[in-house]
Amino acid sequence: MAKYKLLVVEDDPNLGQILNEYLSLKGYETTLCRDGEEGVAAFKRDQYNLCLFDVMLPKKDGFSMAKEIRKDDKETPIIFLTAKSMKADTIEGFKIGADDYITKPFSMEELLLRIQAILRRTADKNPQFSDQKVFDFGSFHFDFDKQLLEGPEGETKLTSKESELLRLLCLHINQPLDRSVALKIIWRDDSYFNARSMDVYIAKLRKLLKQDENIQIITLHGSGFKLITDAKSSE
Repeated sequence: MAKYKLLVVEDDPNLGQILNEYLSLKGYETTLCRDGEEGVAAFKRDQYNLCLFDVMLPKKDGFSMAKEIRKDDKETPIIFLTAKSMKADTIEGFKIGADDYITKPFSMEELLLRIQAILRRTADKNPQFSDQKVFDFGSFHFDFDKQLLEGPEGETKLTSKESELLRLLCLHINQPLDRSVALKIIWRDDSYFNARSMDVYIAKLRKLLKQDENIQIITLHGSGFKLITDAKSSE
């Protein structure tokens, strides 16, 4: 299974390094940022399973970061790390959309347990972190590692980008695949030009999947795509 990816934003160099090393040893892939602006930029560049934000940060505080992120992303869990213990700050954190709030000093074991509990609760929302590589849908057999799609008209060797995109669609089969999520995972950036590139690959996959009239990639305007397996019956 792919590693869970955590974004850690902590300006204290000692605590930041300890968090980074400890979570890495526990099997997580971590990105460490030292200020709020750097943290927001990292979040926009990549896809994370969970965020750890210190509240008191230079350039942009943790609350401001969370508010900015929650405008476009309502799902990615956020845990606030803070030396503050005032009830009003805790309430403010939860109002913004925090999933948990832990006050310094804290034990690494306690933090790990809280992270694990949140990830278990949200695991079903992150199918892209499944280790599945082989898929059978409709008349097709798709082997991601071999980049091979077998259908009624024979075998087709896919490019790496086509394979990555088809795998994401298969992992979300009959469910929405968010455009921004796909761009961050495959292209590592959701820029306009990468979005246009993804549209080209979607068009190529659509042509290949026409071999089975029940299989179709539909566009969800303003949000993303969905690979459906009952296209004919839904017409």
